[in-house]
Amino acid sequence: MALAGAAVLGLLGVFAGPGSAQAAPPADTPAATSVGNVTGFEAAAGSVFTLHAGAAEARVRFVTADTFRIELAPDGKFTDPTGSDIVLPQGKPPAARWKDKGDRYELSTDRVTLRAFKSPLRFALYKADGTQLWTETKPLSWTKDTTTQTLSRGATEQFYGGGMQNGRGNTSHRDRTVQVGVDDNWNDGGHPNSVPFYLSTAGYGVFRNTYAPNTYVFGQPVTASAKEQRFDAYYFAGDAKQVIGDYTQLTGKPFLPPVYGLEPGDSDCYLHNANRGERHTLDALKVADAYKTNDMPNGWMLVNDGYGCGYENLAETAKGLQHDSMHMGLWTEDGLDKLADQVKAGQRVAKLDVAWVGDGYKHALDGCKAAYQGIEANSDARGFTWAPESWSGAQRCGVQWSGDQSGSWDYIRWQIPTYAGATLSGLAYTSGDIDGIFGGSPKTYTRDLQWKSFLPAVMTMDGWAAGDKQPYQYGEPYTSINRGYLKLKESLLPYMYSYAHEATKTGVGPVRPLALEYPDDPKAATDAAKYEFLSGEDFLVAPVYQDSTVRNGIYLPKGTWIDYWSGRTYQGPTTVDHYSAPLDTLPLFVKAGAAVPMWPGIRSYQDRTADSPLAWDIYPQGRSSFQLYEDDGVTRANRTGAFATQRTDVSAPQRGSGDVRVQVGAGKGEFTGKQTTRPYELTVHTGSAPVKVEVQGRQLARLGSKAAYDKAATGWFYDPSDRGGVVLVKTASLRTDKAFEVKLKDTSAVGGRTPGDRVALAAPAGQELGAGAPGKVAVDVTAGAKDATGVQVSVAAPAGWTVTPPAALDRVPAGTTRRVEVGVTPAKGTKPGEITLNLNSSSGQGSSQQRIAVSVMPAPPAADTWASDMVWLTSSNGYGPPERDRSNGESGAADGHTLTLAGKTYAKGIGAHADSDIEVYTGGRCTAFTADAGIDDEINGYGEVAFSVEADGKVLWTSPKVTGASATVPVNVPLGGARHVHLKITDTNGSKSGDHGDWAGAKFSCA
Repeated sequence: MALAGAAVLGLLGVFAGPGSAQAAPPADTPAATSVGNVTGFEAAAGSVFTLHAGAAEARVRFVTADTFRIELAPDGKFTDPTGSDIVLPQGKPPAARWKDKGDRYELSTDRVTLRAFKSPLRFALYKADGTQLWTETKPLSWTKDTTTQTLSRGATEQFYGGGMQNGRGNTSHRDRTVQVGVDDNWNDGGHPNSVPFYLSTAGYGVFRNTYAPNTYVFGQPVTASAKEQRFDAYYFAGDAKQVIGDYTQLTGKPFLPPVYGLEPGDSDCYLHNANRGERHTLDALKVADAYKTNDMPNGWMLVNDGYGCGYENLAETAKGLQHDSMHMGLWTEDGLDKLADQVKAGQRVAKLDVAWVGDGYKHALDGCKAAYQGIEANSDARGFTWAPESWSGAQRCGVQWSGDQSGSWDYIRWQIPTYAGATLSGLAYTSGDIDGIFGGSPKTYTRDLQWKSFLPAVMTMDGWAAGDKQPYQYGEPYTSINRGYLKLKESLLPYMYSYAHEATKTGVGPVRPLALEYPDDPKAATDAAKYEFLSGEDFLVAPVYQDSTVRNGIYLPKGTWIDYWSGRTYQGPTTVDHYSAPLDTLPLFVKAGAAVPMWPGIRSYQDRTADSPLAWDIYPQGRSSFQLYEDDGVTRANRTGAFATQRTDVSAPQRGSGDVRVQVGAGKGEFTGKQTTRPYELTVHTGSAPVKVEVQGRQLARLGSKAAYDKAATGWFYDPSDRGGVVLVKTASLRTDKAFEVKLKDTSAVGGRTPGDRVALAAPAGQELGAGAPGKVAVDVTAGAKDATGVQVSVAAPAGWTVTPPAALDRVPAGTTRRVEVGVTPAKGTKPGEITLNLNSSSGQGSSQQRIAVSVMPAPPAADTWASDMVWLTSSNGYGPPERDRSNGESGAADGHTLTLAGKTYAKGIGAHADSDIEVYTGGRCTAFTADAGIDDEINGYGEVAFSVEADGKVLWTSPKVTGASATVPVNVPLGGARHVHLKITDTNGSKSGDHGDWAGAKFSCA
């Protein structure tokens, strides 16, 4: 887990060249006053320097050898509204020196020199070797309410920061304007949890020490303004990680959450909840029990999250949650006055909204501190808070949460860059509710949960949606998929917890944009990497943010990357298109060399015992290492040295054949509950069977099957059918204070003895099968670097399905593709929807795997049929569910009324609410669709929508604008043998008020 040391200076050619943005002030901008010539200079205390410029006064104070502060008081009177709120005591300042160079003063430490030009006063920063980091193109200036610094911009200079910038931040801000301040916009383009800090790839960062809103225009020149008539900024010199480290050294390192804080959380109101009927706080225990019954991890529950929601039986609730291995949290709607008693009753999580702890950033920051400290003052637990509007310094006391949003595909899209980008401002724990608190769907919930399982902190919020949003609520296949990802998150706790501890030392959070780890990659700063991120250094996550089973545009930087699910290797830099991503598959890649610690098979961290194994998931290539961090996970004893570390080193060939050595070092340190001995399990992705496996020079028994391996206490097994071939190893229980080595003799680096020789499997998108009907699935077989021989393709299908494999392919020439067809008959009772099939192949080059999605369709209509009587493949709706043979009604199912348009009633039809999309399968059997369209009379003349009919990706018909006062629109649309038909209702005026659209008498004419 070594930190990248390269300076972030090499993003050559990105956004460079003619046409760069110019920072032009608006026409109505008040005239600014600039600081004038230096009229006096004073040096004091060895690190503080004062420069007079008429009535104005500037002060430079060195904090460390590469951190300093510049203040400007236009009237000569220095003020500091933040006081001791944000900047922490920094200890003894460095020795600094000054020289009068005639036209300038030079203020220096061993690492940097700040030039203060005299006529007029203007600053420029240089490294000790003379490299310029920044220079003011004109002096500091001010109006009655704004102070601005103006800097030159380098030809390839990139900029990051500003805190949580929704929809952006993980790619460069160059040529963009970044606002820092509350704008009451928690959606795409908003900036909750802003931070007045930015960093530059020229080798510096800037923190404006203020509570005032900031505006950064990263044009040519760069202008950085704050809404106050004072200037106060700290500067840091170094590469990106060093700057983040120095900034968080100044304002506070990220806190270390309790381990349950890295488990999922659940939030709802349980006392007299109008959305759910009469309930009581103890009803939260039924939900906690349901998590346990459904074998799903959940670490904590907020039990009063809702306006006006109080609580009762607090201590009993906390005790009941603890029985289910969860901790109790509370929302601070009523402030923090009762916090001490609440914590003594069992509260361990505090969710803060700025409106309930006071207005403004100071109150928000004070609330974060008070809640954090209140938990610690009244228990032995660590403080743990969530907040949606915060400021610099909040990283030391809580999770920054992006606020109340509505679940959708677009919600997933813009959140991806948001959290990775926030890391670049020292925010180590940022998150958003799974699928929002409004809207959403089973698919968007599942897709959102997948990638958020690779964030450190995440929760689901239930009280505001039409129905509860726990991960088990949607039924199959969603429940099983959600369980799988939550348990994967749980098993990765030692990996994530180690990165969380690292953040307390470096300021760099676990979720990282590619530009941070690959600063010399010109694509890392661009949109090529916008919708992906790194979780730690080893996992590259590329979420699916569209209703699709294919993900395009996955950028893999330099190095070897392994598909987590199939074991297929990719050599970066490269862009992966047409990645097969069925609903259960998050595009996920692991960096070669990774050694990932895991806790296998647990639902809660509390499931761990003294005899539980530690597992290592290893992708051997060259030399690599990981340092595991452990403590008791709950108390603050770690702050006084009660923790342990254990380093694992892996040595392997860079490519191809050779030995693989895994050296697990002696654990260092002690804490209560530390395992003195434990067994180890290793999964080593070699792609080649070793000749033998040794532990401390003693040969382990080779087992003949996976079943035998699972039963054995020790031994090893090579599974060629698992992700391209893995070696599974179990050791006896070994002392944690002693080092040991596992040696795999005569195996290979990840990718096998002959890298690139395996076949790759793929399948055309959009394949459909009929329930109970014989069909075929097309599979493309592509040979690798050499001819593939004896290729046998098979399909692993659900129980009850019939599969007829094709004949083996004798030979597939290197680099070519052959298509085969596998006979597949779904079981008769298979419900319509997307099904994941696992493709497998065996050949002389080894095994290959691939997940693909096929759609199981209902039987197409054999005669004329009402649209409301058909199976709806999808049915999204703007408010509540769409209704069959009723109007839309309100938020509940079947709460509509008789369909009525212009006084005419209809027994059959669909009542919906914009925006609505209902998909049906006609299978090419239907010739026309007819209906009467309009806004239901129940709305009394309100609403404004448009209706449309789409088929197989084409728009066949669109209505004019329809209002509540419009005449009924007759619909008669030829379908021309279409297979899939979408009936859509779209809002046309942006209000979505009263948009109750009816497809009255909707019928398909079918053969």
